Amino acid sequence: MVRSDPGSLYSESMPRPIACLSLVLSLLLAAAIACKRNRPAADATIEEGPQLLTMLQMGDPNAAPQLVKGFYEVEAGSWRWTMGKFSVMLSPPPGGSEKGAKLVLRLMVPEPVSKKLGPIKLSASVEGTALPEETYAAPGQNVYAQDVPAKALAKSVVAVDFSLDKFLPPGEVDQRELGLVVTAVGFEPR
Repeated sequence: MVRSDPGSLYSESMPRPIACLSLVLSLLLAAAIACKRNRPAADATIEEGPQLLTMLQMGDPNAAPQLVKGFYEVEAGSWRWTMGKFSVMLSPPPGGSEKGAKLVLRLMVPEPVSKKLGPIKLSASVEGTALPEETYAAPGQNVYAQDVPAKALAKSVVAVDFSLDKFLPPGEVDQRELGLVVTAVGFEPR
């Protein structure tokens, strides 16, 4: 049966199979146009890959690929436990290769870790350049902040490695190796 009302998809002059094909093609064209809007810019290339962040917030899903090793899943939407050794890859801040930068790690020493281990020493290196270590003798929130020389920020992607002198082995409080709780890590311009 062919419908002839103005709101109908079919008309008396158009056979039903052709009208259906026309409708399907119209929907496919609309879907293709909608998908085209979500494509990356024409000047972005596969070789470039995604832009790396300079400062990582642990609750940000975009930060996860830059957490190279030693981090557990995000908890409470904002922090992660670390292992005794943990690493990230960062983009240096603008001008970092000329002026240097400050490496910042926002951390917390949980009370069970502090009680069990006592003072904990944290050391860091950027592209193999060792930074001064800091000791955390009491539980609570802290910031590890050290100047990074410009020569360590010469690459477009920079490896940052952290190490604790002590950590909780699996099984004492948790089935995981536990070091610190971290909320953010990255470079701040100088």
